[in-house]
Amino acid sequence: MHATTRPTRRPPANDCARSASARRRRTGSAARDRGRFGRRPPRDSRRRRVRRRPGQQALPLGGRQDRDRRRPKNTTGTDGTTVVIGKSSASKTLQVFEDSRCPVCAQFEQTVGSTVQNDIDAGKFKIQYFGATFIDNSDNGTGSKNALSALGAALNVSPDAFLQYKTALYSTKYHPEETNDKFAKDSYLLQVADSVSALKNNATFQKDVKAGTFDAWR
Repeated sequence: MHATTRPTRRPPANDCARSASARRRRTGSAARDRGRFGRRPPRDSRRRRVRRRPGQQALPLGGRQDRDRRRPKNTTGTDGTTVVIGKSSASKTLQVFEDSRCPVCAQFEQTVGSTVQNDIDAGKFKIQYFGATFIDNSDNGTGSKNALSALGAALNVSPDAFLQYKTALYSTKYHPEETNDKFAKDSYLLQVADSVSALKNNATFQKDVKAGTFDAWR
């Protein structure tokens, strides 16, 4: 075996000072973490916190059981964020990105929504739904997120209930002006849901909307 020994180089003084400073920062951070947790914090404790509604019980983060609790039925993918509805035999998939408060999305649904639904029923294509909350993000509202959580509760009932509820939210009768954050109120979302037979007087759905069961899913 051939071994080569290389002379040890002493780093410049300023490099030593920077390294020592970095070590102190790391050590101090670790000490603070151990002080809070008794050890270095687990990965899940460093995840983004989910803002809860007043009186809503906190859900533990992480783990398969937790993900199953927060995700609606009739979903796939990581944390149940993939929503595909239609016949499995359909070879094409229409991807739809929608914010419940969006007036353009409402116009789309009001104009061609029934055509899309007929094509789904006929097996021409499946629909993959992506819920967005960009209007909330731009005006510090909560209606987009709240409506998306309610849509999750409807999807937990059935795919048909989800589609019918989405249609109702975008209808001329119920869809508010973009500047009116009406979907922020659970009472209004439940009022709209009464127009869907599968959701009207559905105690589980109503409980999920009021408790924000699927807030973390959005």
